[in-house]
Amino acid sequence: MLSKIKTCVLYGLEGHEVNVETDLSGGLPNFNIVGLPDISIKESKERVRSAIKNCGFNFPVSRITVNLAPANLKKEGSQIDLPIAVGILSASKAIHRHVDEKTFIIGELSLDGKINAIDGALPMVISMRNNNFKKAIIPEDNKEECGAIEGIEIIPVESISRLTDYLNEDSSIEPFKLQYDFSCKYDCLNEDFSEIKGQPAMKRAVEIAAAGMHNVLLLGSPGSGKTMIARRIPTILPDLSFEESLEVTKIYSISGLLYNKGLITKRPFRSPHHTSSRTSIAGGGSKPRPGEVSLAHFGVLFLDEIPEFPKSVIEVLRQPMEDGKISISRANGSFTFPAKFMLAAAMNPCPCGYLGDPTHDCTCSQAQIDKYLGKISGPLLNRIDVQVEVLPVKYDDLKNDGAEETSAEIKKRIVRARNIQLQRYKDFRIMTNSELSTKGISKFCKVNKESEKLLKNAFEVLGLSARAYNKILKVARTIADLESSENIETKHIAEAIQYRSLDKKYWR
Repeated sequence: MLSKIKTCVLYGLEGHEVNVETDLSGGLPNFNIVGLPDISIKESKERVRSAIKNCGFNFPVSRITVNLAPANLKKEGSQIDLPIAVGILSASKAIHRHVDEKTFIIGELSLDGKINAIDGALPMVISMRNNNFKKAIIPEDNKEECGAIEGIEIIPVESISRLTDYLNEDSSIEPFKLQYDFSCKYDCLNEDFSEIKGQPAMKRAVEIAAAGMHNVLLLGSPGSGKTMIARRIPTILPDLSFEESLEVTKIYSISGLLYNKGLITKRPFRSPHHTSSRTSIAGGGSKPRPGEVSLAHFGVLFLDEIPEFPKSVIEVLRQPMEDGKISISRANGSFTFPAKFMLAAAMNPCPCGYLGDPTHDCTCSQAQIDKYLGKISGPLLNRIDVQVEVLPVKYDDLKNDGAEETSAEIKKRIVRARNIQLQRYKDFRIMTNSELSTKGISKFCKVNKESEKLLKNAFEVLGLSARAYNKILKVARTIADLESSENIETKHIAEAIQYRSLDKKYWR
């Protein structure tokens, strides 16, 4: 008696089809699982045995062999519990109807036969749909994250008994479908730009950074509002599209951070502590999982007091900032996770924090200052498009009862600028100015003779690198988009150059 059930295992964000072949034969009772299973799958034998018995079915008293094919692919994850149980029930004729080859099954079992939620259900369903599967049988608690997927039927089940009745056609289960509203209602956000008094230069810099998805560095004395404004960046970013939401949710799904709440509809904001390890930031482990750079995908990665992070941790950001993805290599393979994030970094100008502050004296020696600033390397600084010095808030600004611009008002301008970029790059597989390649810069960031002269002078005086030159053009392109200007004008170039001046002022 032989049965075949389709299931899925994950490698990174990609799902791979696995055949669960179950054979019942004569001989001494035995239960073997072959086909490169890991420990979690080997332990499933006892979960499957108990679950089948506690649901009122007879567990076969025979030699049971379960083969996970292809045999050369290492299998990991508790989601194979359910297909193994279905395979045994099908081989023993407790399930007497054939399970369609275009149906796959995933789920973890409790000892009482209940089907528990699993990590990574969404990327599994998407991968199998792309492999032309038509039906997915998944745990009840995973239905919210998978319910919006088009092109495949989602059948949520809560127990082996319920699934057996469904497969035998003794009862029916309606395919689950869910429509999400991806427009983030403004009143759902707890923070707003209107709470920030004064600081027009910082607000302007952050608006430009958000409009083009540029990395931004806020440098200033303690209490000047750096952290406050950084935490409000998500309130001015455009809403996630459906495709972006799926990609973000896939990452959170395999990380076990969904908590059965369905698709993520708000842009991520990640703010790891400065004691975070390199692995927690970049991702990794024996079974590689996404790190903070991937969890911030299509959102904001905020590093408060960035010099306090270990230098090895900061330097790991260089590749994902440039490529929009991060590759993690291990003995059992190489894994790539998406990491298109907007870096928002905040720091003081010196250890005491008051270098250049007009109201406080700095108590640091030059050696201390150089050591502190030296934690931010030149190559990393070069990758930060917008650098702005934040001055202390004036008393008159704090006591000013006048209305400050709200996040909603700023968001409208940013959405308009983003739409211009989406239309411009619709044939180039990029969405924002920050993603422009060198060839793209030559095509879309053309400047007039006056601007070229200004750029040449800045290049020589500030000692800019080729990367910094390209960054200036990208930021200028964003400033022009905010003004709905088709051409980059001299004033746009001049403002963009201002955001590269901190290199020369502090990092000598």
